[in-house]
Amino acid sequence: MEYIYAALILNETDEELNEDNITAVLEAAGVDVEESRVKALVAALEDVDIEEAIDTAAAVPAAGGAAGGAAGGESDDGGDDDADEAEEADADEGGDDDEEEEDDNSGEGLGELFG
Repeated sequence: MEYIYAALILNETDEELNEDNITAVLEAAGVDVEESRVKALVAALEDVDIEEAIDTAAAVPAAGGAAGGAAGGESDDGGDDDADEAEEADADEGGDDDEEEEDDNSGEGLGELFG
């Protein structure tokens, strides 16, 4: 991630995204720089408009949430929505059981170790 952060810092400061600049940012941050990763990053970002990518990435969660909400609200037959809710409830209950089992099992293991 630090390599991506270095590229974002350079983009924000309007510096050129090249191997030397990314390496300098990483070294300034105390990162042990791998030249192959720097080269791969520069090559991968060569034709990428970072500002456009950031805007697109920021819009995706909002669009995904709106689409999910609209799809659930459009179904008026009730059958599918009820089935989905039941599946979610089962999944939630299953998750709680797993957590309880993990708690129980972890206590048993410690009891066996310490008598």
